[in-house]
Amino acid sequence: MPELPAELPLFPLHTVLVPEARLPLKVFEVRYMDMVKACIRDGSSFGVCLIEEGEETGAPATPAQVGTSARIVEWDMDQPGILQIVVTGERRFRIAQAVAQPDGLLRAVVEWVPEPEVQAPPEALADTLPLLQAVVADAGEKAIPAPHRFDDAAWVGYRYTEILPIPVKAKQKLLELDDPLMRLTIIQQFLVQRGLLKQDA
Repeated sequence: MPELPAELPLFPLHTVLVPEARLPLKVFEVRYMDMVKACIRDGSSFGVCLIEEGEETGAPATPAQVGTSARIVEWDMDQPGILQIVVTGERRFRIAQAVAQPDGLLRAVVEWVPEPEVQAPPEALADTLPLLQAVVADAGEKAIPAPHRFDDAAWVGYRYTEILPIPVKAKQKLLELDDPLMRLTIIQQFLVQRGLLKQDA
C-alpha cells in the first residue's frame, strides 16, 4: 500500500542534504526560528531543498522538487536571536504542492520517495570502498556517525554525494537518482577522472 503524502515546512538552502548526512545550520530569520522551535517542541521534521531560484533570506525561494526531510539532533543559542542547530537527513521526498505562508515560510505537501532494497556494491564498484573507508575513519564519528554500512550501495553513494567537492547541482542530480548502483557508477567515473581511483589498464 503506497504511503500517504505528508506536509512539511521547507527550508530552501544553497546546499543539498542527503539521507543520514549531518548538516549544521545557523537560524536567525523569524519564520525559520518559529519553524525550528515548533520542530523541537513537537519532535517533527522539516524539509531541506536546494534553491533553484532566489536566496536563503528574504522572499520565498523556488525549491528543487526533490529534497530530504531533516530532523534536529542538536541545538544551542549562544547569542540572542541566532539559533545554531545540527540536523540529520532522513528520507527523500518530492514536492507535490508548495504554498508560501504570510510570513514567507513555504509549506509543502510531499510524497515520500521510496528507497530500493539494500544492495551491496558489486565487484565492479568495489574499488570505491577503500577511499570512502579512509575518509570516514579520518572524519570521525561526529562528522559521519555509525552505523557505517559499506555493504549498502545506497549508503556508500550518499556518503560520497555528501563529501565530494562537486557543484550543488551535481549533488542534486545524484540525490534524485533512484538507482543506487547508477549513483555509485557515476561517482566511480568522477573519482577515476580526478585521479582518485586508478582505472584498470
